[in-house]
Amino acid sequence: MAIKKAKPREKIYTLKDADGLYLEIKPSGKKYWRLRYWIDSKENRLSLGEW
Repeated sequence: MAIKKAKPREKIYTLKDADGLYLEIKPSGKKYWRLRYWIDSKENRLSLGEW
């Protein structure tokens, strides 16, 4: 329900889940699934698609 109720704001913001998974909400109203992960102590991000 929190995803459906998420409204666009002036700046990009996120709704976090577990283990690096989060939903990024853009000012345009588009919502994208992203995943943060680490390899050799370096942070990487992977885009998983739109909601």
